[in-house]
Amino acid sequence: MRQARWYPTGDTMESGSPSEKKAPPSGVLERGLLILSCFTDVSPRLHLRELAALSGLDKATLLRMLGTFAAHGYVRRGEDGRYAPGPATLRLAALYSATIDFSGRMMQVLKNVSGQTGESAAFYERDGDERVCVCRVNAKQPLRHEVEMGERLPLSAGGGAAHVLLAHTGGETPNAAEILAKGFISTAGQRDPGLASVALPVFEGDGRFIGALVVSGPISRQTAVGFEHARILAAELLADQGFSVRPCR
Repeated sequence: MRQARWYPTGDTMESGSPSEKKAPPSGVLERGLLILSCFTDVSPRLHLRELAALSGLDKATLLRMLGTFAAHGYVRRGEDGRYAPGPATLRLAALYSATIDFSGRMMQVLKNVSGQTGESAAFYERDGDERVCVCRVNAKQPLRHEVEMGERLPLSAGGGAAHVLLAHTGGETPNAAEILAKGFISTAGQRDPGLASVALPVFEGDGRFIGALVVSGPISRQTAVGFEHARILAAELLADQGFSVRPCR
């Protein structure tokens, strides 16, 4: 989920005076949703003062609402005093996953990634010692990396997707530590001498690892800046569809 704020577009917590920011909503339900929206992949745990700064709500109001959330399992308070989403949110995530078509969600991500990067995008699952291309959108450029849906490739053949799948399913890969630490891997010429790619792990809303998303294309078009753009874009688009590139904390 992208981080939501009740401030004018372009404002940040550091820029602009308090008078330039919108007042927090007055409705109890809206205030509750505002509090929950403060928790993000970047800031999954927040102190009361941080929640006050992000939401614009006073601490007394926050304490009352956080107490209600905690009583129903939607928020938990750690020993260090920081608040975080509670276990009840997992139930909602599971219900969301059960009622939303996976292929439709993933294809929407891949279409947008490919459209905005100009490269091919694919999602792979592990099946034994192979990786299977479950969803795929090929680039529209004449020179492109093209794989058909359903195609199987041995994990031993290498490539970013293979390393991500192995790293997150207990397989052997020399890149496991790098992938688990950075959350992605970029490769060039590993499986195909003319191919470069960036691969990210994909988790469902309940924290289950489900596969790897890969953005790939000819080495001649790939740059470090392009990889970084593709990685950030893919992570944002996955979040929009209820996926994550990090396991639940």
